[in-house]
Amino acid sequence: MLIVASAGAVAAVRPITDLPLQADGPNRWRLPAGEYRGSFRIDQPLQLTCAPGAIFQAEGQGNGLLISAPDVSVQGCTFLDWGDDLTAMNAAVFIQPQARGAQVLGNRLQGQGFGIWVDGTQDVSVIGNRIQGDTSVRSQDRGNGIHLYAVHGARVIDNHVRDTRDGIYIDTSNGNLLQGNTLEDLRYGIHYMFANDNQVLGNTTRRTRTGYALMQSRKLTVIGNRSEQDQNYGILMNYITYSTLQGNVVTDVRDGSTGDTMIAGGEGKALFIYNSLFNRIENNRFARSAVGIHLTAGSEDNRIAGNAFIDNQRQVKYVASRLQEWSADGRGNYWSDYLGWDRNGDGLGDVAYEPNDNVDRLLWLYPQVRLLMNSPGIELLRWVQRAFPVMKSPGVMDSHPLMQAPTQKEPA
Repeated sequence: MLIVASAGAVAAVRPITDLPLQADGPNRWRLPAGEYRGSFRIDQPLQLTCAPGAIFQAEGQGNGLLISAPDVSVQGCTFLDWGDDLTAMNAAVFIQPQARGAQVLGNRLQGQGFGIWVDGTQDVSVIGNRIQGDTSVRSQDRGNGIHLYAVHGARVIDNHVRDTRDGIYIDTSNGNLLQGNTLEDLRYGIHYMFANDNQVLGNTTRRTRTGYALMQSRKLTVIGNRSEQDQNYGILMNYITYSTLQGNVVTDVRDGSTGDTMIAGGEGKALFIYNSLFNRIENNRFARSAVGIHLTAGSEDNRIAGNAFIDNQRQVKYVASRLQEWSADGRGNYWSDYLGWDRNGDGLGDVAYEPNDNVDRLLWLYPQVRLLMNSPGIELLRWVQRAFPVMKSPGVMDSHPLMQAPTQKEPA
């Protein structure tokens, strides 16, 4: 049966108790199937479960549902066509600061504005939701799928977000968990700004313009994530310190445009490290991308070991004046283009891996020199550098390269 809660123009936000709720236990309510038009508010602790076919239709204005009380649970509902005013932070579900412990579970959301906005709230759970943006709107004019601002203790788990601006945007928020989310066809899959002591575990990004944009943050734990067929950057580290990246797999990063004036260029980099220090980057796999790893702008004192760089068009891009040793405790990384040997069979190359020379540096500093790439002059420069090592400038060195790639399952 179709239930129309309001008709015509959208009026003021109405209490959820205006709807035909059915008691389902102590402080538990069930919303029957039907289309409920307008914007609604939950201002008292309760658990709301929607029957299949229960739809919140906001008619293009405001928020679909505003949660302003603690210990509220909303599960199994469909939200359509809420407002698209990003300045007003229009969202399908807007969780206010006083809504501590709110749970948004297994809902379906489709619209132009923000999907779920968590505003200064503690201990929120956003789990198992499906969020889809509107591809008829320019990417930068859509809302983010899940937006966390000044949040502590959030659990964002097993959500599927696609076609919004960013999949999960987390700003000025500490002590949160992002785990097992799938994020597709977006600007940034996961976007961190000024957020510390967070965990990013087992997420997957596909076909984004940057998979994991980690910016201005410290003490991030980024483990077991995947980036598949993203554009520009698989993982971007911008002003990241004292963080751990382990067991991540980044494959098939393509060239493209970032669509963001904050970040210039985009060369299909599996891992881009910009002005980031004191991080542990271990046991990751970076494969089949234009650039395996690009390190620049004072990014020093990082521990880079146990990683596999496989079949990237260029394994390393590094322009600086300080030697970077990329091995730790006598163990380096695997490089698919390494041509050294292992005479004693200890699994480590007997010759150091040095991916770049002065000619590479010249080409990076002055791209127009590429016109002379195969000229006798360039070949002469390479010969002089090999013949007279004293002329070699500081760069990347892996003194203990691995002969075999560490075991790690490739994407299907």
